[in-house]
Amino acid sequence: MLTILFIFIGFAIFFDFMNGFHDSSNIVSTMISSRALSPRQALTIVAIAEFIGPFIFGVAVAETIGTDILQLPADAREALPVIMAALISAVCWNVITWYFGIPSSSSHALMGGILGAGIAENAFQHLIIGISTINDFYAIFDVVKIKGLLKILTALVISPPLGFVAGYFLLKLVRFLSRSATPNINILFKKAQVVTAVGLALSHGTNDAQKTMGVITMGLLAAGVIPEFKVPFWVVFVSAFTIALGTSIGGWRLIKTLGGKFFKIRPVDGFTTQIGSAGVIFAATLVGGPVSTTQVVTSAIMGVGSAERLSKVRWGVGKQIMLTWLITLPSAAGLAGIFYLIIRSIV
Repeated sequence: MLTILFIFIGFAIFFDFMNGFHDSSNIVSTMISSRALSPRQALTIVAIAEFIGPFIFGVAVAETIGTDILQLPADAREALPVIMAALISAVCWNVITWYFGIPSSSSHALMGGILGAGIAENAFQHLIIGISTINDFYAIFDVVKIKGLLKILTALVISPPLGFVAGYFLLKLVRFLSRSATPNINILFKKAQVVTAVGLALSHGTNDAQKTMGVITMGLLAAGVIPEFKVPFWVVFVSAFTIALGTSIGGWRLIKTLGGKFFKIRPVDGFTTQIGSAGVIFAATLVGGPVSTTQVVTSAIMGVGSAERLSKVRWGVGKQIMLTWLITLPSAAGLAGIFYLIIRSIV
């Protein structure tokens, strides 16, 4: 059991690293594209803020992930394979979308993985017992906590439109306030992006690192290492450090997508995108809502571009990304179900 637990924690840490690696583009792409900072300067500043964030804003999101989605089996030998399968599925999906340069949602991948693995485990148990009625079939899905799932889905669904609206109106407001300014105001917007990028990185670090905290704490509770769901300090530290490390390395394929494929980003665009995105993510974090930084930032970029003119945004790229968002959760769920059956046959 101790070996299984160590392997599980290793997968969780790798997911956290890939989350930072995969999502670094969300924070630095506009700053690099508008030439506010060099790529290395941007990634270094953001990585430091990512590390600090989880120590400041609590663990509400971790509690949501760890307690509000699934009713895990009481037996650790049954519970740990479920969480491991969810993590492996999310990591695989992140690698696939990173390779093709598509900004997908790590949050959707993790949610889909948890749901898919949990349902697969329950279905496996019911198949052993036998399914003879339609109620027996529906009972397979009893493992899902509907109230918690709705809370999570609500946060994931409404945050992208909020990001779009925030980006749209913030750019309108900034342009109105600076209508009499000279072109030198671009220098101000470039420098201001350092501050706004730190705010966005703090929000991303605290929201996304908490997802790993929640998963690791789920495993520790299932294995009987801790008596109740309470995130240990070492879990906070490891999660914060690992996501910062992944961010510092950076997913260059995705940085290129977000930084240039929508439209040519100017300093004012980067500035307003970061403010709008950070505001939405901070608000969700404080109420324990796990949101997709990828979705929020991408939507904010599109909102900012639309505020200039609708034709400025390359909507074909946006449609491709939105299609990826739609297929991420079911794809990750399916992968997790397969990985659960593989792990179950080994453990």
